[in-house]
Amino acid sequence: MNKGCTFYFVRHGQTYFNLYRRMQGWSNIQLTEEGSEDVRRSGRGLAEVQFDAVYTSDLNRTIETAGLILEENKCGEALEIQAMPEFREVFFGSFEGLDVDEVWESINEVMGYPSVAELWAEATVPEQMNATKEADPYHHAENYLEFWSRIEKGLLTLIDKHRDTGDKVLVVAHGNTIRYMLNGLVPELDNPQPLLNASVSKVSYYEGRYHLECYNEIEHFKDLEKD
Repeated sequence: MNKGCTFYFVRHGQTYFNLYRRMQGWSNIQLTEEGSEDVRRSGRGLAEVQFDAVYTSDLNRTIETAGLILEENKCGEALEIQAMPEFREVFFGSFEGLDVDEVWESINEVMGYPSVAELWAEATVPEQMNATKEADPYHHAENYLEFWSRIEKGLLTLIDKHRDTGDKVLVVAHGNTIRYMLNGLVPELDNPQPLLNASVSKVSYYEGRYHLECYNEIEHFKDLEKD
C-alpha cells in the first residue's frame, strides 16, 4: 500500500503587525505575548503527533512558532527546524508596514469592485495578487506567478524527500502562503477563508494528489492544565 505522507500546515502566532493591522509580508516582526500563548495551546493539542520533520519559512515568526510547538510536543525535542525561504509570506513591496484597510482600498482602485468586501468575495487569488503588484507604486509586490514559482519549488523539495514514507511533516508558514498554496493544490478548497493564527490545516499527499483533511482548525487548542 502507498504510504504517502501528511503535512500539518500551521500559521504562525499573532505578531505585533497582526495586532496593529499592518501589511506584514517579508517584514520580520516578533510574536506578541498572546501570540506565543496561542501557539503553545496549539502545540499542546498536537502533543501526541509524532512529527518526522519540521520546516518553516526563514522569517523569525515562523521559526519562533515552530520552536514553541516542539517544546509542547512530546516527540519533537530531537527534531531540527529547517528554514526555507520558499515558504515566506507573500511580498507586498512598498505596501509593507502600511494599514491593511488602506492598502486594500488602493488595490480595489485597480480592480474596480463596488467595495473591498466584494473584491474578496468575487476576485480570484491570482487576480488579487496581480492587482496588488499593479497597485504598488514601485511594482515590487509579488504577482501570482512569482509567488507560485517560489512556493512550488519548496513543495517539490518536500515531496521529493517525504513521498511514500508515511512521514508526518510540520510546516510552519504564513496565512496567505498556506491559504493561497492550498487553494491551488486542493480542488475542493474553493476561495478559502483567511487563516487564524496558530491554526492547523492538514493535508495528505498520496497517489500524486493532495487530499484535505482539515482547514483552519483551532478546536485542538489545549490550555495548560492546573494542579
